[in-house]
Amino acid sequence: MNSSAQGSLPGVRRRTARLILLAVAGVALLGCGLAYVHFWLARPIGEGAAGPAVPRERFATVWTTRKVLLLGLGDSVTAGFGVRGGYGYFDRLAENPADEIAEMRGICLRSMLPNLRTQNLAQSGSTSLDHVDRLRSALARQDAQTLGLVVITSGGNDLIHNYGRTPPREGAMYGATLTQARPWIAAYQERLRTMLSLLEDRFPGGLHVFLADIYDPTDGQGDASNAGLPAWPEGLQILAAYNEAIRRVAAERKYVHVAPMHDAFLGHGIHCTQFWQPHYQAADPHYWYAANLEDPNHRGYDAIRRLMLIEIAKVFTGRPG
Repeated sequence: MNSSAQGSLPGVRRRTARLILLAVAGVALLGCGLAYVHFWLARPIGEGAAGPAVPRERFATVWTTRKVLLLGLGDSVTAGFGVRGGYGYFDRLAENPADEIAEMRGICLRSMLPNLRTQNLAQSGSTSLDHVDRLRSALARQDAQTLGLVVITSGGNDLIHNYGRTPPREGAMYGATLTQARPWIAAYQERLRTMLSLLEDRFPGGLHVFLADIYDPTDGQGDASNAGLPAWPEGLQILAAYNEAIRRVAAERKYVHVAPMHDAFLGHGIHCTQFWQPHYQAADPHYWYAANLEDPNHRGYDAIRRLMLIEIAKVFTGRPG
């Protein structure tokens, strides 16, 4: 080997080492970028069933042959906003769609209640203030032979509208402090009582009400800014106060039952992929909300349908204990 060749070897080695370091750094940066996208930006929806298993044994025989009116009341969640007809939770409570997943075929209210009618009074964008008026104007008094089966989602829009674009007020509280919100929370509680009194009047033959509490797309973190919204420092406290109002009012009447939507959706919001979060759902680390953050996606509606069916089945087949 001549002297010029020998002298070039250290330079070649240095260049090779630099290239290797650059490649390793590039791979590391790519990995960091992919991890950031996955854990902070991605909101995978997943496929298949969502939510708790519904016990099929409670759907083995007809519950009652009475006339039953399944009534929907509330906001876009009960209206089924964002999914095609027949796939909102209200519709799937009543009847299985043609392409129903195998485990849920035959598990619907029409199978258990042969004299079932349905009426959905829910309106997208409505608040609890609207729901009282809607009941007064749109629901006729039923005959004494009809049992009322009422499903309600009310209050979510009270909290999130108008996403901080206007100063907080009753019915559009986003950005409020807890002190500001206290009279509005008390008024919400009274509106729930008014709704229930109106329902009692409209169903002289009796009724059961299934009132969903309000979910939290931030998975308990309260960091709405990570969803592109203005920060709301006391938002979680106000949400908790609304849910406490729902539970207080439900506890006052034996025919009112709470559907635990809040707890069921934890871990399926904007932090669904973050395994270090306290509500991470390893069995289904997917997003159950629509792009607008306030409504469910198709899997979220499946989960609500299951929550409602479980609570309804407990009533008709006897609660454990």
